[in-house]
Amino acid sequence: MTDTKPEFNELVRTFARIGCLSFGGPAGQIALMHREVVEERGWVDEGAYLRALNLCHLLPGPEAQQLATWIGWKLHGVRGGLAAGLLFIVPGALVMLLLSMFYVALSGQGWFEPLFLGIKAAVLAIVAQAVARIAGRALGTQFKVGLAIASFLALAALSVPFPLVVFGAALIGAVAGVYRPDLLQAHGHDGGEAVRPTRDLLRETGITLVTWAGIWALPMVLIALTLGTDSTLWDIGAFFSKLAVATFGGAYAVLSWMAQASVEQYGWLTPGEMADGLGLAETTPGPLILVTQHVGFLAGLRDPGPLNPLVGGFLGALVTTWVTFAPCFLWIFAFAPWTAAIERVAALQAALAAITAAVVGVIANLAVWFALHVLFSNSDLLQFDWRAALIAALAALLLFRMKRSVLEVLAVSAVAGLILGHI
Repeated sequence: MTDTKPEFNELVRTFARIGCLSFGGPAGQIALMHREVVEERGWVDEGAYLRALNLCHLLPGPEAQQLATWIGWKLHGVRGGLAAGLLFIVPGALVMLLLSMFYVALSGQGWFEPLFLGIKAAVLAIVAQAVARIAGRALGTQFKVGLAIASFLALAALSVPFPLVVFGAALIGAVAGVYRPDLLQAHGHDGGEAVRPTRDLLRETGITLVTWAGIWALPMVLIALTLGTDSTLWDIGAFFSKLAVATFGGAYAVLSWMAQASVEQYGWLTPGEMADGLGLAETTPGPLILVTQHVGFLAGLRDPGPLNPLVGGFLGALVTTWVTFAPCFLWIFAFAPWTAAIERVAALQAALAAITAAVVGVIANLAVWFALHVLFSNSDLLQFDWRAALIAALAALLLFRMKRSVLEVLAVSAVAGLILGHI
């Protein structure tokens, strides 16, 4: 197939539609873009699309959003990457901001707590489904299973920091890729594209890294100059910047770290509000990592400093979204030209395979964390909430056996919460 380059306006219209319809998580979003860009329009050929997807899996951040950015970059350079990447984010970000505002405004209503009882129980089943799906795809060898178990124990039993778990898995994978590639079944391969001169690639990458690092840091500089480094907005920006660097394996992989830090370390929100935020994010288009915006909004709203609370919440959401997604553009614009070279490095492919295996354990830890806070009041094992357990079982039945969509499961669970919540 020969690539057909569209007009820029056509690219914008297509990704505006994709951004509004990208429900269903990364698998559905990647399939939607494949249909629109590869099958129906022929803008990118199959091989290039798959090689780009491999690159996005190697990079931190939401792979579907980065793939959208890569498609735009491939077709119209940096302006195309910005257009496609932003249009993939903005619709969901606007919806998430509105939902967070309604969440705060309506939280005192009598029907509110029962409604979100159902949503939180559904989220527990959704996370369990994510564990099952990723485990089925990622754990093809006994060595990978061992990595998943080790990562779970490191987080759940030893409280090892999440970035250290990811780094450790990558290091183990890289070493195994050199000496025992059979353990991970990962091999470098020739992607079919010529490798550009390293000197040219290094020069372009250096310029891109410096430029986008400045863009990434811009809100932090403004916050430091106006509110100071002891403000909540600074804490929000600093924390979610670290999160953006460690977001390997999709949103679920870092949710446990984010939830525990936001609740236990910073006290920005309660465990229930964290689960509610994930439920809201599941109902919006765009990447699931937009749940970070809900956290930033509540943090800025509750500790706005000299600002009006609503302004603090809005800025908290804005800063969170900025520092979460600016790095995504940095990674793509800096490393997309290296795709052909990266495909040939077996150690990098093995490191990715190891990280993917470890992510299964990370998400399992998230499932346990949610279960403790959803099924037991105040995480007290003596205060079992049978209503939440019943709704979670119903949601699991709908997801696993009846193959219903996430939106349908959330809707049914919310109704069940309203019915059982008053018992």
